[in-house]
Amino acid sequence: MILRRAEPGDIDCIAEMETICFPEEPWSREMVAAEFSGLNPSRYYVAEEDGRILAYAGIWIIPPEGYITNVAVHPDCRRRGIGSKILQTLIEEGRKEGVTDITLEVRVSNGPAIGLYKSFGFEEAGIRPKYYQDKEDALIMWLHQ
Repeated sequence: MILRRAEPGDIDCIAEMETICFPEEPWSREMVAAEFSGLNPSRYYVAEEDGRILAYAGIWIIPPEGYITNVAVHPDCRRRGIGSKILQTLIEEGRKEGVTDITLEVRVSNGPAIGLYKSFGFEEAGIRPKYYQDKEDALIMWLHQ
């Protein structure tokens, strides 16, 4: 498995994974493509094996802060440490660009993701009520480095 910076040629695979990993509220292909437009400070990374994208993650880098937009691992590839590796990549790449604090939102019901973020030192900082389209709350988390 290799971790690499995502390229515009990965947009379709990332958009497909959005529908698989987040069926209740996937980003459209257009939303994913906008992340590669150069109009925002995003960086995306993919985990790839034998030409297949297993995971992707994105961060907006606005030093000294970073905002993790999404982290997704294909359901067939979970529990292999891929989420940890790609999250570590986001944190390291952010640090290289002057990021000292990183934030994100995660569904309050997504225990595995919350556990992953806590294992990296993210702390709960608040709730965004009814953040998602289905009205589920989001947990706000911060990593202060």
